[in-house]
Amino acid sequence: MENLIKALLDGNKRACAKLITIVENEAEGYENVLKIIYKHTGRAYVIGITGPPGAGKSTVTDKLVKLMRKEDKKVGVIAIDPTSPFTKGAILGDRIRMNDLSTDKNVFIRSMGTRGSLGGLSSATQSAVKILDAYGCDYIFIETVGVGQSEIDIVKTADTTLMVMVPGLGDDIQAIKAGVMEIGDIFVVNKADKEGAKRTSIEIEMMLDFKKDWEFRPLVNLAIAQTGDGLETTYENIYKHRAFLESSNKLQEKRLCRNKIEIKELVQRKVSKLVKNLEYSDELDELLAKTITKEIDIYSISEILFEKIRNNK
Repeated sequence: MENLIKALLDGNKRACAKLITIVENEAEGYENVLKIIYKHTGRAYVIGITGPPGAGKSTVTDKLVKLMRKEDKKVGVIAIDPTSPFTKGAILGDRIRMNDLSTDKNVFIRSMGTRGSLGGLSSATQSAVKILDAYGCDYIFIETVGVGQSEIDIVKTADTTLMVMVPGLGDDIQAIKAGVMEIGDIFVVNKADKEGAKRTSIEIEMMLDFKKDWEFRPLVNLAIAQTGDGLETTYENIYKHRAFLESSNKLQEKRLCRNKIEIKELVQRKVSKLVKNLEYSDELDELLAKTITKEIDIYSISEILFEKIRNNK
């Protein structure tokens, strides 16, 4: 493990891939890896790409990465795909659309399944971001699963959240629904050559007009990701948002908030594992049997088990 960490910090791509696998599978010693590399993180800028299925998120990501490579930036991409609740498998197909980037030694692409996590991200996403950060990436893209109106975990992970929209997804009401539409720092209306693109852009602008006290009003632009048209404007908008965050000290605030959320989630995950272990205990089976005869109620059982977890028994 020490050799892998050293190789990672030296910019070894294979070591980076192996360590992400170790963390994703929660293999023995994975927490120590994250503890050791933590002091080498905090330099990468994280960009979230989200939007409905079929909006062109992978193509937008592909084109933005290529623009960054022209400036000789080292880029990491984490593409999240949904995991089947039935077979537990995932196609992990997003990287196929970025296939020509895979030969670039300064681009690292990793597909990850959600593995049952809600919110549009994998539970290992934040750990993978830290590994890519320590690997030396200047920018890290996180492409979420195609979202509905509640998968908004990306806002807790990214410095800038880019929302990819397309025309023809519904009526005017869709543009003002709470949830996903409220998390975007930048909006890209993709497939601008299709009918209704300008109208979609206007609807987003109108939705943004409802709020008058923006510190940074989200930027909106039209694009055709397939040809790259409009994505240079998107690229400039990312820089504008980053410049605002850095000049106003909001970037540090955002990252402190993110650390606080991650600490809470780490504690919750540890507690969840303890609760899961209780499912297979003989004591729980005995107590459950008594609920049928009404010798004990389920609320008292929950209190008994909670005390056991709290006292680590």
